[in-house]
Amino acid sequence: MIYPALTYLEEIGLASVEIEGTKKRYSLTEAGHNQHEQNRETAARILSDLERIGAQMEQARQAMESGQVSEDSETGTASEPLETARRELRRAQRKDGHYTADEARRVVEILSRAAAEIRQVFAATEDLA
Repeated sequence: MIYPALTYLEEIGLASVEIEGTKKRYSLTEAGHNQHEQNRETAARILSDLERIGAQMEQARQAMESGQVSEDSETGTASEPLETARRELRRAQRKDGHYTADEARRVVEILSRAAAEIRQVFAATEDLA
């Protein structure tokens, strides 16, 4: 996914490429630096959200792989609806081909809202304890 994005940035003049043997080295052009400066706060917020979401997804993946699924306090069994919802979320994010910039932005917004709501559930639980 990264190379088509870098190629696109090169094509629109925001990045330049320097070939070093079999490697390509990309850097921002002056226009690219200007674009980044104008959107620095938005870019930082998106990257922070993606980093946080990625860390949460990694924790969930590790928990699922290790079989450490929390138990339903009423029945003592793993929460099947929760696991089903997690699988549906992973499936919903799959797409043939690349996300467009608008699709990626919308998915980030949706996942950020979902993550915030999930944190509220845990905060409410901690407040009751």
